[in-house]
Amino acid sequence: MSALTWAVAAVVTDDAGRVLLCRQGRGERHGLPGGRLRPAESPVHAATRDIRAETGWEVEVVDLVGLYHLAGRCGPSPPARAASAAGRAGPLPDVLVHVFRARTRGSGPVGDPAGGCRLSWHHPSALPEALTPTTRAALTDALAGRSGVLRDAAPGDPVPAAGHPPGQRSTPPADRTPQH
Repeated sequence: MSALTWAVAAVVTDDAGRVLLCRQGRGERHGLPGGRLRPAESPVHAATRDIRAETGWEVEVVDLVGLYHLAGRCGPSPPARAASAAGRAGPLPDVLVHVFRARTRGSGPVGDPAGGCRLSWHHPSALPEALTPTTRAALTDALAGRSGVLRDAAPGDPVPAAGHPPGQRSTPPADRTPQH
Protein backbone atom coordinates (compact mmCIF):
# COMPACT_ATOMS: atom_id res chain seq x y z
CA MET A 1 0.00 0.00 0.00
CA SER A 2 1.32 3.43 -0.85
CA ALA A 3 0.85 6.76 0.91
CA LEU A 4 -2.58 8.38 0.57
CA THR A 5 -2.82 11.72 -1.21
CA TRP A 6 -5.93 13.80 -0.46
CA ALA A 7 -7.27 15.81 -3.40
CA VAL A 8 -10.32 17.83 -4.40
CA ALA A 9 -12.11 18.51 -7.67
CA ALA A 10 -15.45 19.92 -8.70
CA VAL A 11 -18.02 19.59 -11.43
CA VAL A 12 -18.35 23.35 -11.99
CA THR A 13 -21.36 24.57 -13.97
CA ASP A 14 -22.35 28.02 -15.19
CA ASP A 15 -25.82 29.60 -15.56
CA ALA A 16 -26.18 27.94 -18.98
CA GLY A 17 -25.61 24.47 -17.46
CA ARG A 18 -22.23 23.99 -19.13
CA VAL A 19 -19.42 22.11 -17.38
CA LEU A 20 -15.93 23.59 -16.92
CA LEU A 21 -13.06 21.27 -17.83
CA CYS A 22 -9.33 21.80 -18.09
CA ARG A 23 -6.37 20.15 -19.75
CA GLN A 24 -3.04 20.31 -17.95
CA GLY A 25 0.22 20.94 -19.77
CA ARG A 26 0.44 18.97 -22.98
CA GLY A 27 -2.14 16.45 -21.82
CA GLU A 28 -4.81 15.37 -24.25
CA ARG A 29 -7.37 14.33 -21.63
CA HIS A 30 -9.74 16.76 -19.97
CA GLY A 31 -10.11 16.80 -16.20
CA LEU A 32 -12.07 18.56 -13.51
CA PRO A 33 -10.51 21.62 -11.91
CA GLY A 34 -9.07 21.01 -8.46
CA GLY A 35 -5.91 20.15 -6.58
CA ARG A 36 -4.44 18.83 -3.34
CA LEU A 37 -5.50 19.57 0.21
CA ARG A 38 -3.06 21.47 2.39
CA PRO A 39 -2.43 20.32 5.97
CA ALA A 40 -5.39 21.14 8.27
CA GLU A 41 -7.46 22.48 5.33
CA SER A 42 -11.08 21.43 4.84
CA PRO A 43 -11.97 19.80 1.51
CA VAL A 44 -14.55 22.54 0.75
CA HIS A 45 -12.01 25.30 1.37
CA ALA A 46 -9.40 23.47 -0.72
CA ALA A 47 -11.88 23.10 -3.58
CA THR A 48 -12.81 26.79 -3.67
CA ARG A 49 -9.15 27.84 -3.31
CA ASP A 50 -7.79 25.43 -5.94
CA ILE A 51 -10.56 26.14 -8.44
CA ARG A 52 -10.02 29.89 -8.16
CA ALA A 53 -6.25 29.46 -8.52
CA GLU A 54 -6.56 27.07 -11.46
CA THR A 55 -9.43 28.71 -13.36
CA GLY A 56 -9.82 32.28 -12.10
CA TRP A 57 -13.47 31.59 -11.21
CA GLU A 58 -15.06 32.08 -7.80
CA VAL A 59 -17.35 29.13 -7.10
CA GLU A 60 -19.98 28.15 -4.59
CA VAL A 61 -19.78 24.52 -3.48
CA VAL A 62 -23.30 23.07 -3.59
CA ASP A 63 -22.80 19.49 -2.38
CA LEU A 64 -20.54 16.45 -2.43
CA VAL A 65 -20.85 14.28 -5.53
CA GLY A 66 -18.66 11.62 -3.98
CA LEU A 67 -15.34 10.23 -2.86
CA TYR A 68 -13.24 8.58 -5.55
CA HIS A 69 -10.34 6.39 -4.44
CA LEU A 70 -7.71 5.64 -7.06
CA ALA A 71 -5.38 2.80 -6.13
CA GLY A 72 -1.91 3.76 -7.25
CA ARG A 73 -3.50 6.21 -9.70
CA CYS A 74 -4.59 5.31 -13.21
CA GLY A 75 -1.22 5.91 -14.84
CA PRO A 76 2.02 7.59 -13.93
CA SER A 77 2.01 11.28 -13.15
CA PRO A 78 4.46 13.53 -15.01
CA PRO A 79 6.82 13.69 -11.96
CA ALA A 80 6.67 9.89 -11.67
CA ARG A 81 7.46 9.50 -15.38
CA ALA A 82 10.39 11.91 -15.00
CA ALA A 83 11.65 10.03 -11.93
CA SER A 84 11.28 6.74 -13.79
CA ALA A 85 13.24 8.10 -16.74
CA ALA A 86 15.95 9.20 -14.30
CA GLY A 87 16.03 5.69 -12.79
CA ARG A 88 14.47 6.57 -9.43
CA ALA A 89 10.89 5.41 -9.84
CA GLY A 90 8.87 4.83 -6.71
CA PRO A 91 5.33 3.72 -6.01
CA LEU A 92 2.56 6.08 -7.07
CA PRO A 93 0.38 7.25 -4.20
CA ASP A 94 -3.18 6.18 -3.64
CA VAL A 95 -5.39 9.23 -4.20
CA LEU A 96 -8.70 10.01 -2.47
CA VAL A 97 -10.51 12.72 -4.41
CA HIS A 98 -13.42 14.64 -2.86
CA VAL A 99 -15.52 15.64 -5.89
CA PHE A 100 -18.00 18.45 -5.31
CA ARG A 101 -20.79 19.97 -7.35
CA ALA A 102 -20.19 23.73 -7.66
CA ARG A 103 -21.54 26.69 -9.59
CA THR A 104 -19.82 29.83 -10.74
CA ARG A 105 -20.34 33.10 -8.88
CA GLY A 106 -20.37 36.30 -10.86
CA SER A 107 -20.34 36.98 -14.57
CA GLY A 108 -16.74 36.06 -15.29
CA PRO A 109 -13.39 35.03 -13.87
CA VAL A 110 -12.03 37.25 -11.10
CA GLY A 111 -8.43 36.20 -11.67
CA ASP A 112 -6.13 34.69 -14.23
CA PRO A 113 -6.11 30.92 -14.63
CA ALA A 114 -2.97 29.09 -13.57
CA GLY A 115 -0.43 28.56 -16.28
CA GLY A 116 -0.71 25.27 -18.06
CA CYS A 117 -4.45 24.79 -17.52
CA ARG A 118 -6.41 25.17 -20.76
CA LEU A 119 -10.04 25.80 -19.82
CA SER A 120 -13.10 24.97 -21.88
CA TRP A 121 -16.87 24.94 -21.27
CA HIS A 122 -18.91 21.97 -22.51
CA HIS A 123 -22.61 21.23 -22.70
CA PRO A 124 -23.31 17.94 -20.83
CA SER A 125 -24.54 16.33 -24.06
CA ALA A 126 -21.32 17.27 -25.89
CA LEU A 127 -18.52 16.31 -23.51
CA PRO A 128 -15.14 15.47 -25.03
CA GLU A 129 -14.25 11.80 -25.43
CA ALA A 130 -10.80 12.22 -23.88
CA LEU A 131 -11.57 12.44 -20.14
CA THR A 132 -9.55 11.19 -17.19
CA PRO A 133 -11.12 8.10 -15.55
CA THR A 134 -12.03 10.03 -12.38
CA THR A 135 -13.54 12.86 -14.43
CA ARG A 136 -15.65 10.46 -16.48
CA ALA A 137 -16.94 8.66 -13.36
CA ALA A 138 -17.62 11.90 -11.46
CA LEU A 139 -19.41 13.52 -14.42
CA THR A 140 -21.54 10.38 -14.86
CA ASP A 141 -22.53 10.55 -11.19
CA ALA A 142 -23.02 14.34 -11.04
CA LEU A 143 -25.07 14.56 -14.24
CA ALA A 144 -27.27 11.69 -12.99
CA GLY A 145 -27.97 13.79 -9.86
CA ARG A 146 -26.14 11.45 -7.47
CA SER A 147 -24.61 12.65 -4.19
CA GLY A 148 -22.53 10.84 -1.59
CA VAL A 149 -21.14 8.31 -4.06
CA LEU A 150 -18.24 6.09 -3.00
CA ARG A 151 -16.10 4.71 -5.83
CA ASP A 152 -13.00 2.56 -5.62
CA ALA A 153 -10.97 2.40 -8.81
CA ALA A 154 -7.84 0.57 -9.77
CA PRO A 155 -5.85 1.12 -12.95
CA GLY A 156 -7.81 -0.30 -15.86
CA ASP A 157 -11.17 -0.48 -14.05
CA PRO A 158 -14.13 0.35 -16.29
CA VAL A 159 -16.05 3.56 -15.75
CA PRO A 160 -19.31 2.92 -13.85
CA ALA A 161 -22.43 2.57 -15.95
CA ALA A 162 -24.86 5.48 -15.78
CA GLY A 163 -27.54 3.58 -13.85
CA HIS A 164 -25.24 1.54 -11.62
CA PRO A 165 -25.73 1.84 -7.84
CA PRO A 166 -23.25 4.16 -6.11
CA GLY A 167 -20.23 2.47 -4.54
CA GLN A 168 -20.54 -0.63 -6.69
CA ARG A 169 -18.31 -1.90 -9.47
CA SER A 170 -19.92 -2.01 -12.88
CA THR A 171 -18.37 -5.40 -13.67
CA PRO A 172 -17.58 -8.35 -11.39
CA PRO A 173 -13.95 -8.60 -10.21
CA ALA A 174 -11.81 -10.82 -12.46
CA ASP A 175 -11.13 -13.30 -9.64
CA ARG A 176 -14.82 -14.06 -9.04
CA THR A 177 -17.42 -15.92 -11.00
CA PRO A 178 -20.81 -14.14 -11.12
CA GLN A 179 -23.63 -15.97 -9.33
CA HIS A 180 -26.80 -16.63 -11.33
